[in-house]
Amino acid sequence: MLGSLPTSMPAALPAAAGPAAAAAPADGAAALAWLLVAIPLVSAGALLVAGRRADRWGHWLAVAAAASGVVVAAAIVVQLLGLPGPERVLDLHLFSWIPAGDLTVDAGLRVDPLSMTFVLLVTFVGSLIHVYSVAYMAHDADRRRFFAYLNLFVAAMLLLVLADSYALLFVGWEGVGLASYLLIGFWNHRTDYAVAAKKAFVMNRVGDVGLLVAMMTMFTVFGTVSFSGVLPAAAGASEGVLTLIGLTLLLAACGKSAQFPLQAWLGDAMAGPTPVSALIHAATMVTAGVYLVVRSGPIFTGAPTALLVVAIVGAITLVFGAVVGSAKDDIKKVLAASTMSQIGYMMLGAGLGPVGYAFAIFHLITHGFFKAGMFLGAGSVMHGMGDQVDMRRFGHLSAVMKVTWLTFLAGWLAIIGVPPFSGFWSKDRIIEAAFSGTGWQPWVFGTVALLGAGLTAFYMSRLFFMTFHGKARWTTAAEGAEVHPHEAPALMTVPMVVLAIGSLALGGLLMVGGSFATWLEPVTGAAEHVEPVLPPAVIMVATFVLVVAGALVAWRRYAVADVPVVAPAASPLTVAARHDLYQDAVNEGLFMRPSQYLTRSLVYADTAVVDGAVMGVAKATSGTGRVLSRLQNGYVRSYAGTMAAGAVLALVVVLAARV
Repeated sequence: MLGSLPTSMPAALPAAAGPAAAAAPADGAAALAWLLVAIPLVSAGALLVAGRRADRWGHWLAVAAAASGVVVAAAIVVQLLGLPGPERVLDLHLFSWIPAGDLTVDAGLRVDPLSMTFVLLVTFVGSLIHVYSVAYMAHDADRRRFFAYLNLFVAAMLLLVLADSYALLFVGWEGVGLASYLLIGFWNHRTDYAVAAKKAFVMNRVGDVGLLVAMMTMFTVFGTVSFSGVLPAAAGASEGVLTLIGLTLLLAACGKSAQFPLQAWLGDAMAGPTPVSALIHAATMVTAGVYLVVRSGPIFTGAPTALLVVAIVGAITLVFGAVVGSAKDDIKKVLAASTMSQIGYMMLGAGLGPVGYAFAIFHLITHGFFKAGMFLGAGSVMHGMGDQVDMRRFGHLSAVMKVTWLTFLAGWLAIIGVPPFSGFWSKDRIIEAAFSGTGWQPWVFGTVALLGAGLTAFYMSRLFFMTFHGKARWTTAAEGAEVHPHEAPALMTVPMVVLAIGSLALGGLLMVGGSFATWLEPVTGAAEHVEPVLPPAVIMVATFVLVVAGALVAWRRYAVADVPVVAPAASPLTVAARHDLYQDAVNEGLFMRPSQYLTRSLVYADTAVVDGAVMGVAKATSGTGRVLSRLQNGYVRSYAGTMAAGAVLALVVVLAARV
């Protein structure tokens, strides 16, 4: 119940919001935090340098590098838990990085509850995905290169969340973008996969412009881009400056977390191997935007307008992703749309204020487990179905893929919010918090969050029933691609089982005594209690009714009724959803085409006007030179004639002047 937890809206932010603890020098296990980045980075480099010689053992080196992070992270968390709350923020200085006049940036890491929460998620879930990949990519000729990229991805994400400045965060930010480009386009011998990787790369660069502008503004206003310099000083800055920084940070977050209007790349990113999808959607790239907003809490706290825009973007993306997910037949693209929608929940939570930060991170952690489990489950289904992804050709797989079915069942119940599964504890906290505040905001945000719960139950139940229940619609030999569904090997199913346990129990464990919100207080600060505009019991019942209704509708249509193997004709809204609500067409019409026309106009102006003028002067000068050069022919009579002509001309001029 929200009644036991504090909540707040932008208009009623508590004065205590913001970083509650100052950083102290790191010692003990925290002094080894650099190993979290260095080990997977060195492993990635070793695999790339070793080449084919690492084919037999390279994947196990990558698994060991990822798993070592869990050990180091656990030791650091134990150290933090042994400290009083206000002392759980530690800075580790590494070296002087950018000594350039007024701008001095040191490379360092920040070890605190927020960064270590992400580190545990990245290393633990990332390690399971590495183990799963050993079997999933067993027959790929470039498996060693694949694991090198996975390690690079993990290293970049760990640098992003551990950095103690926006400048170093940006290095990890770009590293994540590079790794995602390499992994999404891993099978780039297919043109559409290469195009998908390029699309993700380019759209993320649009968001990166926001982060660059934010850093330049920070340096202009605060004279630094370090967390220890910017975040405490934000309280003394003007609201206009903080709003500018907040909105540009939000632009960066929209690009990296696939939020409206920069969400179009996420569905196409399914071109990469399925473990990559699990890593991107559960533990790394798309979570970076939520991290950036929460890490920059003091900036957003002083910029209510920017905070409100964060909530609006989250609410729009929440519904957008749910609508798209309701019409897709590609199992991976449904999961991609659900990621977009669930990240929308997190952004909405972050836009609610300081306590929303804790709820956003809480849902991010539980989502990391059940979404990774479902993506790996989708990979298991593809493994058993000959790499098919069309759910209309699945059905009745629960009979032949028991482990995959059971683990996917846990993820499905978690994401739709059935108690006591993890999603119930985290997503329902955001829904209740969305009903808090004053004016129109609680009614609009609360209604959107409720609607999203019903839609989530529908489209995720649709996926679950179309895949595992109803009649088998498997392709036959007569259709040219007969399949023989079978369970995945243990290296794939064991990680799925571990993630399923997390999907079941993690949310309840983190909620015991409000322990997770208390854990984050050194970063997010404590917040005052605010009652929602509706009784919490009413919100909970309404949420549950919508979840049951959504699941029942899906069960009637996709488990009881026959599912056609070819998508039937549909309403204009469904057709639009099948085409991602025409987001590519909108981007092309509003941004790409006008930019192309503008570019062509500039090229023409440059060629015809600027270059034309310069070239014209050059040609005129050259022509004059050629004419005059003919006078220099070496004949005395020619020079005498020229002198005579000059004398006559001078005489004519003098006489003319006297007349």
